[in-house]
Amino acid sequence: MAKTSNSFIETFLGAFVIVVAAGFVYFAYTSGQDGRSMHGYTVSAKFQRIDGLHVGSDVKVSGVKVGSVLTLEIDPKSYQAKATLFINNSLKLPTDSSAAIVSEGLLGGKYIALDPGADSELLADKGVIAQTESSVNLETLLNKFLFSKSDDSQSKKKS
Repeated sequence: MAKTSNSFIETFLGAFVIVVAAGFVYFAYTSGQDGRSMHGYTVSAKFQRIDGLHVGSDVKVSGVKVGSVLTLEIDPKSYQAKATLFINNSLKLPTDSSAAIVSEGLLGGKYIALDPGADSELLADKGVIAQTESSVNLETLLNKFLFSKSDDSQSKKKS
């Protein structure tokens, strides 16, 4: 009788462990979705530079996450970088909205900041954000600053 009792307890504990493991797998799968499990729509925007931006980067309005970057690709006609953005249905963007690639901090990653416009017409699914501002390259800015200071100091020495 003791052997049957132990066998039942072991079977019950094994089934319990499998159910708990399945719960963890389900939780990991649903929380691993990057917003696509929610209802929303996609829009695209073209940029001259997308340095530091990657698939999965946040899309924010006034600092609040409203979506994410789905794809990044090159437009073969214009050679600009095209970003496809997923936007939650809770936010409807006017057609004259703008998008800018901004830094989270001095050494942080990049995200797309949306600035809603004032137009009464709204962007539809697969719409295009026409007004964009590309990523600022920190090295280029530093070089311009350093070399402009160097040029200023040399021109003052010559005077």
